[in-house]
Amino acid sequence: MMEIKLKNLIEEISMGPFGSDIKVDNFIDIGIPVLNGSNLTNHKLVEDSFNYISEEKANSLGKANAKRGDIVITHRGTLGQVSFIPHNSKYDRYVISQSQFRVRFNENLDPIYFSYLMKSKYGQSKLLSFKNHVGVPALAQATTNFKNLEIKIHDKIIQKKIASTLSLLDDKIELNNQINDNLESMAKTLYDYWFVQFDFLNENGKPYKSSGGKMIWNEILKREIPEGWKVTVFNDWIEKTKTGDWGKDKIGGNYTEKVYCIRGADINGLNGKGEVKAPQRYILKNNISKALKPDDFIVEISGGSPTQSTGRIALLTESTFERFDSNIICSNFCKAISLKENEFSFNFLQEWQRLYDANVFFGYEGKTSGIKNFLFESFMESYFVIKPPKVLVERFYNQIKNIESKKQSNLKQNQQLIPTTRLAFTNADERAGKS
Repeated sequence: MMEIKLKNLIEEISMGPFGSDIKVDNFIDIGIPVLNGSNLTNHKLVEDSFNYISEEKANSLGKANAKRGDIVITHRGTLGQVSFIPHNSKYDRYVISQSQFRVRFNENLDPIYFSYLMKSKYGQSKLLSFKNHVGVPALAQATTNFKNLEIKIHDKIIQKKIASTLSLLDDKIELNNQINDNLESMAKTLYDYWFVQFDFLNENGKPYKSSGGKMIWNEILKREIPEGWKVTVFNDWIEKTKTGDWGKDKIGGNYTEKVYCIRGADINGLNGKGEVKAPQRYILKNNISKALKPDDFIVEISGGSPTQSTGRIALLTESTFERFDSNIICSNFCKAISLKENEFSFNFLQEWQRLYDANVFFGYEGKTSGIKNFLFESFMESYFVIKPPKVLVERFYNQIKNIESKKQSNLKQNQQLIPTTRLAFTNADERAGKS
C-alpha cells in the first residue's frame, strides 16, 4: 500500500448548487434527475425516487452536474455518506444537491474501490476529521480539506480485485433483500385474502366469501364478518408485557448480565429494512426476567416523526435470536409483548402492520418534553379487531412460518456479509489481494 494525497488523484471536484438554485418550483415530470441522500446509496440508485429539472436548468448549474463513475459525498446533514454512480445507471447525467459534492478521479484510483474504502472505519475517520462541531453537522471547507486528505491505497490491480469482491457481496445482499421483499408480499397478500377479504379456503377448497360463505353484520365494526368470528381488543390476545431497560455500557457492581438492547432505531433492521446496530449493554441480574423470547414482539412507544408514527413493531422468531450471541432486551423507549397463544403471532403482526400502514397510530399519540409517545394502554384496550377461529389461525401460522424462516435466514446471511463489505475493509481487501 502507498500513502498519497487525494489531490494527486483527483481529476475534478465541485460543490453542489446553492439551495436557491434548485427550488420545488423547478421540478418537472421528467428531465435531469436530482440526487440526494435517499436515492443514492451503496452503488445503487433508487431510480423511481428522483425529482427532475429541465436540461436548460441543469446546464445553468455547471459543475453541479455529475455522470456515471463519479463519487458523491454528503458534506452537510448526514455526514460520511459516500456513494458511487454506477456505470450501468439509467441516466448518463445527474445533478447533485446543495448538501453534496462530487469527485471524479484519474485512472490511478478506482472509484468503486474508493467508495468502499471511505465507508470503512479507516475511511470514515479520515472523512470526518474535518467535521464542524458547531451548529448544523457539516464538513468544514469540504472540497479543500478533502483534497488535502492523505490516504493509504493499494495499487491499481488490487484495487480492481477488492472492488470486484465487495461488489459481489453487495449484490448478494441486494438479492437477499429482493427475495425478502417478495416473501413479505406473499405473507401480506395471503393475510389480506384470508382475514380482510375473508376468502380463505373453506372445507370444499373454495374461497369462503366469494363462494357464498355466511356473513354476519357486526355492529361494532360496522361491517360484515364471517359467521362465528369474534370481535375483541388486542389486550385479549396478550399474556404479559415487559418494560425496557438500558443498563450500563460496562460491567460494574451488580450490572453483570450481558444483553443486546433493541431500540426503536433497530426495529426496521430486525424487519430487514437496514442494519441492526443494537448496543451491547449490561443489566442487573434481577432484571434478566426482561430478556425476550421467540414469538415476543417489540413495539416502539416513544419516538416517531411528523411523517412517521410511533408503534413500529418487530416479531422475534427463533431465527432472529441466531443473529445475536447473548440475551436480547428492549430499550426504555420500547415495550415487549408476549401473546397467550403463539399461533396467533403472525395474525397479530399482520393486523398491527396493516393498521400502522393505514396511519391509525397517529390517533393514539401524546407528547411529553417534545417527544411523541404511543398511548399503548389506551390503544390495546379500546381498538376493536377481528379475532378469527383458532383452527384457521393455525393453518395460516404453519404457512407463514416457512416464509418467515426463509426471510430470517437471508437476514442472518446479510448480517454476516455487511461487516465484510462496510466495516472490515482491511480484512476484506487483504483477502481479495491474495485471490
